[in-house]
Amino acid sequence: MTHTARRIGRTLALVLPVVMVLSGTLAVTAVPWASHNSDSQMLTASAQTVSKRAKPRTSQDILRDRLLLELREKDPAAALTDLQRAVEGRPSLARHCMSIAKALGKAAVEQYGPTRAHRFSRPVCDTSFASGVAQFS
Repeated sequence: MTHTARRIGRTLALVLPVVMVLSGTLAVTAVPWASHNSDSQMLTASAQTVSKRAKPRTSQDILRDRLLLELREKDPAAALTDLQRAVEGRPSLARHCMSIAKALGKAAVEQYGPTRAHRFSRPVCDTSFASGVAQFS
């Protein structure tokens, strides 16, 4: 009797996870997408899409994300200081400095409003921060 129970337990231990994964996969292969215009638009799972590797993040993307986080946690002045130091430390980032500073300007407007965000402006990357503040005000 013990041998039979053990055998059934092992079989369930192997089969049950497979059944659960397959049923979950089948449940999400066709999910209606929330759309006001089209009822026929569907989100489907595809092995081709799932198996693609994510593109490696560039150093300027990593820097921008880190500085945006710093802007939210501290203030734009600290983020601009670190941007200037990063560009001085890695001159290859200089060509991305303007776009990063502009993104910081936009984030400053979102967090502090246009008037207060302008107070943090300084000549980092040819005043791109101020340009970003003005553009998104």
